[in-house]
Amino acid sequence: MTTTLDYAAVTDGGSTATTKRVLLLKPRGFCAGVVRAIDIVRIALETFGAPIYVRKEIVHNSYVVNDLAKKGAIFVNELDEVPEGARVIYSAHGVSPAVRERAKERGLKVVDATCPLVTKVHVEAIKFAKQGYSLVLVGHRDHEEVEGTQGEAPDVTQVVSSVEEVEALVVPDPDKVAYLTQTTLSLDEAKYMIDALKKKFPSIVGPHAQDICYATENRQTAVKNVAHGADVVLVVGSRNSSNSNRLVEVSKNLGTNSYLIDKADDIKPEWLDGVGTVAVTAGASAPEVLVQDVVGYLQSKGYGSVDEVEVMPENVRFGLPPGLVQAINPAPAVAQ
Repeated sequence: MTTTLDYAAVTDGGSTATTKRVLLLKPRGFCAGVVRAIDIVRIALETFGAPIYVRKEIVHNSYVVNDLAKKGAIFVNELDEVPEGARVIYSAHGVSPAVRERAKERGLKVVDATCPLVTKVHVEAIKFAKQGYSLVLVGHRDHEEVEGTQGEAPDVTQVVSSVEEVEALVVPDPDKVAYLTQTTLSLDEAKYMIDALKKKFPSIVGPHAQDICYATENRQTAVKNVAHGADVVLVVGSRNSSNSNRLVEVSKNLGTNSYLIDKADDIKPEWLDGVGTVAVTAGASAPEVLVQDVVGYLQSKGYGSVDEVEVMPENVRFGLPPGLVQAINPAPAVAQ
């Protein structure tokens, strides 16, 4: 049985090994952008029929990708793998203008599942570039979201992933610099980087509101509030999920052992040796079914008490793309 606790109830440190319990963090798992992206693929399959092509993983979770593949989605790395004239969906991480242009050249029918919060960063990049700024994008340069954002203004954008890279930056005009960030960074990591940028470029400007998305922030905040009350933090998420990896880092930075797992089978028994309290959370692209599998595994190992710890409510929803809505509910024919 799962009960709900206020996070203040777990502030007195981890429990002893004789009292085995699970703290199930909330919010956890799917964010609004991920729900929207997965719904787009499912609805497209139901509306247009298989196959539906998807550029890259729709979200960074192997369970989700495999499930959609079974339903008829075909995941490709690049648009050249999609037959001309076919229907393709862009992943939640967004794409560059060069990708959009390639889709036009191949006559592809595009459904855009880019998260609206990623689109916000793209719009900011375009705005700063048009205003003549050199743009610094704080993020992981091999991540698809960063590739897409950088593609909006490649000639003026530099990607930095460390304070050392910030210190090595060279720009045409140090008084005309702007910064943006990847939406799935660690809050602490982003702060260090932004502080370093402000120190190097005192006139630097940034977005009106932070680019790190609400879900990334909320899940990190939940870990920060509960990690000290746990002996181990298990994060459900795939290896290529940026926000999931950041949750592990947040916990470790607070001195609490943490492990990233795709599924319950990944848990190593030695992780639980002498462990009384296990906190469980999930990255923004990890489905709840995997979380419950982890809880079930822990219960089978004697962790009989499961308490859901809600740190803050989360009720964000994003609408579907207008083109897909129109396909689902076509306008009635007008009588002549």
